[in-house]
Amino acid sequence: MVELDLRQIMPFERHELIFQTWDTLKPGEALKIINDHDPKPLWYQFEVEYKGKYEWNYEQQGPKDWIVQIKKKG
Repeated sequence: MVELDLRQIMPFERHELIFQTWDTLKPGEALKIINDHDPKPLWYQFEVEYKGKYEWNYEQQGPKDWIVQIKKKG
């Protein structure tokens, strides 16, 4: 599993980094992101671009940090 701690990365750079990393994953592999806010806008973007090709699971939902595991389906 690849882990990205986005809390120290500028907000405008986050989605590009996430999708670059996502593209390197093989089916069955997962990406864990740690964020300082609910990444719901990212979920919407995944729904548009990868609908049915991923699993989205919150491991923690605030109040300070949000942790999400996104698994690539094969």
